[in-house]
Amino acid sequence: MPRAHVVLVHGIRTSATMWRGQVARLERHDVEAIPVDLPGHGRRIDEPFTVDGAVGAIDEALATTGADDDGVPRLLVGLSLGGYLAIEYAARHPDRLDGLVAASCGTRPRGPALRGYLALAAAINRLPDRGRALNDATARLFLSRTAVDDVLAGGVALDVMRPALTAVAGLDVERSIAAVEVPIWFVNGRYDHFRLEERRMVRAARDGRLVIIDRATHLVSLVRPDDFTAAVLGAVAELEVRAERRRRSVPAR
Repeated sequence: MPRAHVVLVHGIRTSATMWRGQVARLERHDVEAIPVDLPGHGRRIDEPFTVDGAVGAIDEALATTGADDDGVPRLLVGLSLGGYLAIEYAARHPDRLDGLVAASCGTRPRGPALRGYLALAAAINRLPDRGRALNDATARLFLSRTAVDDVLAGGVALDVMRPALTAVAGLDVERSIAAVEVPIWFVNGRYDHFRLEERRMVRAARDGRLVIIDRATHLVSLVRPDDFTAAVLGAVAELEVRAERRRRSVPAR
């Protein structure tokens, strides 16, 4: 039996393959790691992106673990777009998780920053290749060769930027954080441009804590993979302790 069931939710335009390094690292520590393809990405690239569809994809992944009845802690981990969606899932389904890691989503998706991203997405989409060469070159500039291979292995969702950003803009992330009943670890790279409201988000949580990973940028799980694994394993260890306390509190029959 694994120490924990961990479901991993990727960022925008990537796919489940971006988690290959994390899956390998977590499995070496007896953690079952299940990466998700969101609608409009990876193997679901032909599906339209919606928040409800994304929440459904996460739910399907959790169901495959058999986690509802085996007593093993259930941890949901999302990065960037996946972080916002993981928060939304946890708010909607408080009884299906024991913990949440929300990475690289430390700013509410609204206002001038969102409008700027939408404008940038529209400009990139007008390029002859819809931005594929720019996407690949940026990945190679900032990531290791192994990380680039992982990011590109599942394909690049060139047309999902506008629908995904628009859909996430409709979420009240702060309100959703407040509705989450399980502990939340907010994990951000020190140089992540999405850190602007991280402390506001921690304050909104019932049980929140902030983890900053040095020398990491927005794609923290790819830039500092070992440190990110350590953060996830720290969450797993705390959930194991909580699970053991619950077992001890149950009266013997």
